[in-house]
Amino acid sequence: MTNNQYDCIVIGGGPAGSTTATIVAAAGWSTLLVERESMPRFHVGESLMPETYWILKRLGVLDRMQRSDFMVKRSVQFVSHKGRESEPFFFRQHDPRECSSTWQVERADFDQMLFENAREKGADCYDATRVVDAIWDGDRAQGVRLLTSDGEQREIAARVVVDATGQSTLLASRLGVRQENPALRKAAIWNYFQGALRADGENEGGTVILHTDDKRAWFWYIPLSCDVVSVGVVADRDYLLQGGKEPADEFAGQLSRCPALQRRLAHAQGVDKYRVAKEFSYTTQRHAGDGWVLVGDAFGFIDPIYSSGVFFALKSGELAADAIAAALEANDPSAARLGAWTDEFLAGTRWIRKLVDAFYNNSFSVGRFIKEHPQHLGNLTDLLIGRIFHDRAGEIFGDMDPWLEAVGEKGEGRSPKTEGKGKVPG
Repeated sequence: MTNNQYDCIVIGGGPAGSTTATIVAAAGWSTLLVERESMPRFHVGESLMPETYWILKRLGVLDRMQRSDFMVKRSVQFVSHKGRESEPFFFRQHDPRECSSTWQVERADFDQMLFENAREKGADCYDATRVVDAIWDGDRAQGVRLLTSDGEQREIAARVVVDATGQSTLLASRLGVRQENPALRKAAIWNYFQGALRADGENEGGTVILHTDDKRAWFWYIPLSCDVVSVGVVADRDYLLQGGKEPADEFAGQLSRCPALQRRLAHAQGVDKYRVAKEFSYTTQRHAGDGWVLVGDAFGFIDPIYSSGVFFALKSGELAADAIAAALEANDPSAARLGAWTDEFLAGTRWIRKLVDAFYNNSFSVGRFIKEHPQHLGNLTDLLIGRIFHDRAGEIFGDMDPWLEAVGEKGEGRSPKTEGKGKVPG
């Protein structure tokens, strides 16, 4: 590392950081991208939303994705607590274009590809390089203090510092702007399996979401390449991690409450260790300041249920990069300039947040709601695709919000149209 000054320093080599660095560097601004771990490195969050297509195309990696061995994802499917399996939501039925299919990715390979792409587009990229802190002049960020892979301590100046450190939230934690979501205090336990049952045909690579029989937990089921499936269970933190059980034992206990998943894993073998994550739902009270901006999971994370994490990382990186380039061009890396994109971003992501809240409402059933409101199938599919940054994205909630309120008053299983008529199949 020879330079001591850059226009932009990006901390974190995940999808958000690499996207930001790629676009800023391609616009002609000197850019440094640093990653704490050695690349490639493990990361969970393998399922992409179809709307990632457009950002991957802009980054210039779409052809690599299409030539890759990543499993193609064309659908998502839900299994109720009673074991009833919905018809797969095939994205192409809503939009037949190429952009309606996406991928289930091994994140080590996917993140490495994006990191190398940032280098190809002109960014200086270093892994095994830890940022100790930002350099501040009052409230203005002016660079970083870092520790290189060979143990050298350096101070690097920058006009803009980007926090893309994921759930480490380096700047957000230092500034005290990270705020946990008290309604989503969840935990997850997951592993990877070979020999698991897969669907046939176009649904082979589809994500499956399965509830346990008591609806206190749900599983993700994400088919990857090489006959590997990512399987994880998510529930309230205090419920899932109570009693100090080993992660494998707690996973097995929840699996015993999900016959549909037992069938899929009947002949499968775990190929990795069980991993645990908790307290992963949060937001930030400020998203940008003079000389700094947050992107990706450093900006906030909602929940893994609809696989929105990588899409939001890519999208926030793209929007932030355009704002950074404009701010540098105007020689005005102020909070107003660097955060000019955040209102648009929050306006779109709130629809996924509302859909997450609906999912965790035990009175909610995707199949039951669509059966009574079939006119919203297209809007729901749009949300699952990630097509949320337009004026009509939230139309479904005009009927869903009162529906949720009504079923909550009448008891689980009864919809506004069926009070007194018995339970509606979920």
